[in-house]
Amino acid sequence: MIHRKIQIVFLLTTVLCTLFLGLSNNAFGYEVKSKMQSYVDNLHPGWNLGNTFDATGSETSWGNPKTTKELIDAIAAQGFRSIRIPVTWGHRMGSAPDYTIKPEFLERVASIVDWSLDNDLYVMLNMHHDTSWIYYMDSKYDEVLAQYKAAWVQISNHFKDYPLEVMFESLNEPRFDDDWGRDTPRYFEMLDTLNMEFYDIVRNSGGNNGERPLVFSTMTASVTQKRLDELAKTMNKFNDDRLIATIHYYGYYPFSVNVAGDTKFSSTAKVDLTATLDRAYNTFVKNGVPVIIGEFGLLGFDKDLGTIQQGEKLKFFEYMTYYAQERDLALMLWDNGQHYQRRLNKWSDEALYSTIMVPKGQRSSYTEDNFIFLKKGAPIKDKPFKLELNGNDLVKITHGEYELQKGTEYDILYGRLVIKSEFLEKLNRDEFGEVATVTCHFSAGVPWDISVYSYDTPVFEEIETTRNRFRIPVEFKGDLLATMEALYVKGGNAGPNNWTSYKQFGADFDPQYERGYIEILPEFFGEVKDQEPIRLKFHFWSGEVVEYTITKDGVKVTGMP
Repeated sequence: MIHRKIQIVFLLTTVLCTLFLGLSNNAFGYEVKSKMQSYVDNLHPGWNLGNTFDATGSETSWGNPKTTKELIDAIAAQGFRSIRIPVTWGHRMGSAPDYTIKPEFLERVASIVDWSLDNDLYVMLNMHHDTSWIYYMDSKYDEVLAQYKAAWVQISNHFKDYPLEVMFESLNEPRFDDDWGRDTPRYFEMLDTLNMEFYDIVRNSGGNNGERPLVFSTMTASVTQKRLDELAKTMNKFNDDRLIATIHYYGYYPFSVNVAGDTKFSSTAKVDLTATLDRAYNTFVKNGVPVIIGEFGLLGFDKDLGTIQQGEKLKFFEYMTYYAQERDLALMLWDNGQHYQRRLNKWSDEALYSTIMVPKGQRSSYTEDNFIFLKKGAPIKDKPFKLELNGNDLVKITHGEYELQKGTEYDILYGRLVIKSEFLEKLNRDEFGEVATVTCHFSAGVPWDISVYSYDTPVFEEIETTRNRFRIPVEFKGDLLATMEALYVKGGNAGPNNWTSYKQFGADFDPQYERGYIEILPEFFGEVKDQEPIRLKFHFWSGEVVEYTITKDGVKVTGMP
């Protein structure tokens, strides 16, 4: 199979880099990029075909439809330049000593690779949830190593004549312990052994594998300095300029899952992101080894895309996209089916998609909040927002086809956008809920929507039921839940993560607006005391706080306002 377009671009890039390497690094005021850095630059933005071939059952056992050429065509048409194909091989392999991979499965994976190359996509192929058996390497050293080597011998041989736009990743999120944060010399030694075997197998397997880009992950793909340094030690042994490091980043943990009251993309969350990417840059990129962020997103998405408030979510993705590109790190969105709806061929969140596609050198703009709550019966006032222009200009604000008039319906004063009461009073607020969306259009980047809600204080009702189905009847009256606190009436935090009173959205509690209830989930009751009243405080995005008291007695739970 010939993929002429990509090969020509890659060849030209290689020739140009070779010519310029003879010049001083500072001859043009910047350092000349290596061949592999240029290669990695061409990967951004990338997309993961998640929860498909990495599933520990069949291709469709984790809920996604069978992958089609039309899907791969669509992903390329969306503007992605690379695809990561996570694959779990272990349960598709025979027994020792050959550990033969099912030929039909190898061909099936190859068909996805072929479709991707036909679309001029770069491809990353890996071993994914094989960590489930590699995990036992310390106690089953010879067996694990033999199976790992057998897998890569077969994968390397099958794809050896594929173009260099196909890269191999040695192992996804390698680990040897349930404690993802534990570092021991033995763990680093075992990962070093796996990576050395992987390198030797691929490089000596013939075809294009002698020059194929190879990708190596830190332990668990985390970005602690210790794990970066250990990976750097391994990669330095190879003395090979066709290597790439990879990490994963899912944000500052409390914000990423919405726990501990971290409902916003705060300065703390931003500093965590910046420092993390800086460590990867300073350890690798600065020293000539490119880095791919092979997975990124927010952990709360595993529960629901609404776990993180829409505006705060978009701020995270805006800054992540901007800063990764500033640090020459390629991004590959983790998508297990939650983002691009494969059956419908559309995005769950068009704004998120548009945000991650903003090219290097541009940024999107936004306001401090992306909502206005107007309380029933309360006087309507001007609504000011801190405005983050990020180098852009505000061009106009629209409500549907209508353009708001500057000075009378909105204004910009001292770096703040003000939506005037004159405009807000015109809106029909007879019904609770979202009554309007105003869109801010900027000179660059993605438009920013501000939703206007008509609301009143939510009303909670009494209930007596079981811990497995504790659903508090709620009239939300147009308001939206931000977070929930849980404290024993006698004092102390209640429930899981008892280092904080603020519980985890989607794991401990789950609002169902259309069904009219908030469910306190069984996981929460699993870690509370019997016959000890708990005061719940429900914090809403309008600023309203509603208190509610619950008491668990065995399987029975009662609740009252």
